[in-house]
This record gives sequence, C-alpha cells and structure tokens, in this order.
Amino acid sequence: MNLRYLYVLICLIVFLTACSAPKEVLYLQDIATIKQEKIEKGYEVKIHKDDLLAIIVNSKDEELALPFNMPMVSYQIGSNYNQPRIVGYLVDQNGDIDFPVLGKMHVQGLTRMQLTELIKKKLSEGDLIKDPIVTVQFLNFKVSVIGEVSRPGTFEISGDRITLLEALSRAGDLTIHGRRDRVAVIREENGERIIRYHDLRSSDIFNSPCYYLQQNDIVYVEPNKARTGQSRVNSNNSASVWLSTASVLASIASLLITIFK
Repeated sequence: MNLRYLYVLICLIVFLTACSAPKEVLYLQDIATIKQEKIEKGYEVKIHKDDLLAIIVNSKDEELALPFNMPMVSYQIGSNYNQPRIVGYLVDQNGDIDFPVLGKMHVQGLTRMQLTELIKKKLSEGDLIKDPIVTVQFLNFKVSVIGEVSRPGTFEISGDRITLLEALSRAGDLTIHGRRDRVAVIREENGERIIRYHDLRSSDIFNSPCYYLQQNDIVYVEPNKARTGQSRVNSNNSASVWLSTASVLASIASLLITIFK
C-alpha cells in the first residue's frame, strides 16, 4: 500500500471520529438556536411521608401565636454550635402531623400553599387567631446524584424546586465517561419505586415527570462502554487478558510489516 494512501486513510478516520464525538456529549441537540416554548404547567412540590416541615404562625398579637410555634434550638457539632434552627413537624407514615392545639392534620399530598391555607382556615374558624400569617417550608428537601459525575453526593435544597439539569450542575456535570442517553431518576411514590431514564441530548426531558425533582430523588448517570471496559480490565489481572492483548498487538505489528514491505 502506498504510504500516501495510508496517511490519507488515517486522517479520514481521525476526522470522522472528531466529527461524531460531539453528538455523544452535547445536550439538547434538537433545539434551535433561538426558541421559545410555553411552559404548560407550573411545578409545586407536594408533601410526602417523612418530610420535615417548618410551620411558623404570626399574628399582630404575638402572644396569641406563641402556642402554635415550635421553639428554636441549637445543634452541637463537636465543640461548636451552629445557627439556631426551628424544630420541624415530621410527617408520619399515615401522612399526618400533630399540630399544637389543632391536633392531627393530614398533610400528605398537599402543596405548601394548600397547607398554609388549611392552617389559616382552622385558626380563623376556631376563633384562635383573627388574621393569622402562616409560613410553611421544607427542612429536609434533598436529592442525591451518583454515577459518572464530577462531584457525586447528596445536596440539600433551600427552596422547593430543582430540575434534573440543575441537580447535575450541582454535581459538577457529567464526566466524559457518563452516558448522556441513560440518566436515571429513581423515585419512590405511592409505595412504589419508579425508575425513569432520560436522554439529555433530546429536549424530551422537559416533558418528563422527573424533570422537576422531588424530595429524596436519586439521579444515576450510567458509565459508557469505555469506562465499563476499563473497570473490567482493572478488576481482572489474569494471564489470559494479557495474552489476548499481546496477541492483538502481535497481529497489528505483523500487518504493519506487510504493508510497509
């Protein structure tokens, strides 16, 4: 084979590989440069079992609101105290909380605003506080990101809204070995564990019920073939692996000698 043809063939292979590589790593490839899409519906996180809720009641008369507020406490970490935090209401396995004076309240499936209005209504109708101001917040909203990302871990969410893309951003984005077409969201709801896979290269992720993450969701990024192959080689040091590699190298060397004769 002429060396010039061999050189052209090698350049062509490198060029085709370089051109195809971005298609494997780019996100949202089917979206135009400038595109406006209407968000069909807003997102509000709902209260689940095991959620920890901070509920604060205020009134013009502060003494009337005192019985409905949990105390502020400081948690000791080693020899230091962190900032005071409100003791929250834990949603039990029946989806209830035990609220002062009002007693048991079923809160599972409600949004923060729905629970806020419910408490305000009960306080007003019970003639306990005339014009109550109620604030409800999540104290243990967290999601976990594992797999082929730069910084896997569990992340606490200060608000009550985080998207799949935002969670991956917090984890430092996918590594070059992460599969953009197999990003799983593991979710537990209604007594079932659901796993949904997403292709980050497609805008279809915006329509996924897991695009907006919920409390305790787990995001898992699968490794690609190169990473899994590397793992298998590293975990298998048997002589057969090295003999196979040596055989392949010998075959390549023989082929090159034949070409250059």
